Amino acid sequence: MKSSIAALRAVCMNGFALVGALAVFCALVVFSYPDLRMQGEQWLYGQLYERKVAQVQLDVEHEATERVTAVNLLDLSEEQAAAAFWLSKKYRVAPEPMGALVAQAYELGEKRGLDPQLILSVVAIESRFNPFAQSAVGAQGLMQVMTNVHEDKYANFGGTLAAFDPLSNMQVGSLILKDCIDRFGGIQPGLVCYVGAAKLPNDGGYSSKVLAEQARLKSATSTPMNAMPPAFKQAFDKRKESQQRELLAAAEKAAADEAAQTSNADAQYQALDAALENVAAMVDSKQATHVVAQAGGDKPATATP
Repeated sequence: MKSSIAALRAVCMNGFALVGALAVFCALVVFSYPDLRMQGEQWLYGQLYERKVAQVQLDVEHEATERVTAVNLLDLSEEQAAAAFWLSKKYRVAPEPMGALVAQAYELGEKRGLDPQLILSVVAIESRFNPFAQSAVGAQGLMQVMTNVHEDKYANFGGTLAAFDPLSNMQVGSLILKDCIDRFGGIQPGLVCYVGAAKLPNDGGYSSKVLAEQARLKSATSTPMNAMPPAFKQAFDKRKESQQRELLAAAEKAAADEAAQTSNADAQYQALDAALENVAAMVDSKQATHVVAQAGGDKPATATP
């Protein structure tokens, strides 16, 4: 019995030694061949991914939210949030993606020198905020840009399919709108140019519709809080108070830091003044000693009786 236990123990010890040696060998192989390690990692990731997909029955794409055209409306200004809610309700578009379009319009308005609410009004009349809209003549996207005519502009966004990307379409459309207004010397004639009616007797009321929509939007955002839902107002006020507290705390910290620096500087100046006074005192003492020494050396010797 004892011999059997000893044999079993020896086998186990040898087995553990073999497993350890095998682990060391595998580690050396992995670190010696990076490509092999990469292939192993990819295989393991693939197995884990397939297992996750099998569990939830959905593709696992954590980066999917990065492709979404939407924002947190609390990150917008009061006027922008009011515009987003008003347009969202009128055109039956979710507030979060509408907020992204509003933010883009305000950014482009500052960049192009255009009223952002004019850009939004053009979008409203052209497509009713449908990014996949297409007219009978081939105008596409939010601002109904003639993609085949402005193919060169979409080259900067990867190709003409970018016409259906809301933010890219607004980039191109706002640039064309700005060019029309500059060339024809005003917003109303610029809108006539934008709709392609510059050489026609009239624009079919297009410019009047856009300007009327712009006026309604301005009226709705003149008192921003009235356009916001009550729950959002509370959240917005809470966010604003929190930001104000953070700004106040930052200002107090900056003032305290400045006071501490000033105090340190005063202390350094005082120490420097004291050191200079000590040096001056030492210099005066040496000069006095030197004068006395000279006076003693010049005194005539007294005869010893």
